[in-house]
Amino acid sequence: MGAVKRPVLIAAAILAVLAISFLVARWLNNDTVERAKVTQLLKDQVRGDADAMLRRLEDCAASSCAAVVRRNAARLRGKGADELKIALYQSQTAHALSSRTRFTRVVWFTPGRLTTVQCVLVRRKGNVFAGATVSLLRVTAPIGRESSCPPNPAA
Repeated sequence: MGAVKRPVLIAAAILAVLAISFLVARWLNNDTVERAKVTQLLKDQVRGDADAMLRRLEDCAASSCAAVVRRNAARLRGKGADELKIALYQSQTAHALSSRTRFTRVVWFTPGRLTTVQCVLVRRKGNVFAGATVSLLRVTAPIGRESSCPPNPAA
């Protein structure tokens, strides 16, 4: 009986490790998805493409939000969108195990432009078991280089 139990226990342990690895990889992938979406939003902004930005922002139908996006696209338009670099990325939704909506502070630059600091409101829905989605809701106008993002919305 002991000879049969050992291979079963080893197989169960291997399956447990694989299942946990899958969940951790899925959880960490959400951070990559968030950063990619924010980076693409900022590239659209540098291109001056407000319409593309508005398509990426899910909760920006209000005229005040759209006005900020259009002002940003006009003001921050420049060369080098494909060379946009993120100098600092401070996500308050990173590693979230469940749904969360918080600002992410991004310090970015392109060749020939000093660093720009903006905040992007990010919503993560779901959890690591059922799957999570990452949505961008709003982007702020540039803030001071040492400034913090606005207060997070009430949960």
